[in-house]
Amino acid sequence: MALGSSAARPAAIVDRDGTLIDFHRDAELGAVVSAFHPDQIRLLPGAIEGLRLLADAGFTLAIATNQPGAAKGQIPRSAIARTNQALVEVLRAQGITIAGLAVCEHHPEGGPGGDVSLIGPCDCRKPAPGLLLQLARELSLDPAETWMLGDTAADIEAARRAGMRAGLILETQRCELCPLRVGDERAQVSPDRVAPRLDLLALSILAR
Repeated sequence: MALGSSAARPAAIVDRDGTLIDFHRDAELGAVVSAFHPDQIRLLPGAIEGLRLLADAGFTLAIATNQPGAAKGQIPRSAIARTNQALVEVLRAQGITIAGLAVCEHHPEGGPGGDVSLIGPCDCRKPAPGLLLQLARELSLDPAETWMLGDTAADIEAARRAGMRAGLILETQRCELCPLRVGDERAQVSPDRVAPRLDLLALSILAR
C-alpha cells in the first residue's frame, strides 16, 4: 500500500509488532498475539519520539510487517487492514507521516480455517526481502540509504538481503535473547546499530 512518494533520500522501514506497537496479551486465553483491532494498538515507549527524530532529519518513513493471522485462520484479512490503517492514522495524529506500508499475509504452513490463497512459500515474508524491495520501488528509495528497523533476526536478515542497513531493538540484559546480541558467535546476523528502544536507536543512527 503506497501512501506517498519520495525522491531518493535517507529512509527508515520500520517493523510493526515489538518495534512500534506492543503485542496484545489476551488474559482469558493466556495468549500473546499481534494486535488485530484498532483498540489494541499500544505504542511502545520511545516509538513516537524515534519516528519524529528520523522524520525531522529528513528520513522517509515506511512500515513493513508480517501478518499471517488470516493464513493461520485466526483473524480475517479485513482485521489486518483495519488495524494497520488505524496505526497509520494514530501516527498521523502525532504529526508523523508514513509514506508506505507493506504487509505479508502469507504463512508457509497456515492453520485450521486459514485462507488457502495465503498458505505456502512467498518472497515477501521476512526474512525474505520482498516487502523491503517493494517499498523501495514504490517510494523510489535507495537501498544503500535505507535502514530496516526491527526487533528480530528476520528483520535484520531481510535488510541484508535487500541491500539495506539494519537496526535492532534489543534489551541486551534479557538473557533469553542472547543469540541476537552483537558479537555473539551464535548469531546468524549482525545489525549495524542496537538499542533497547526506537528513540535510542534513532539517536544512534543519526549520530553516525
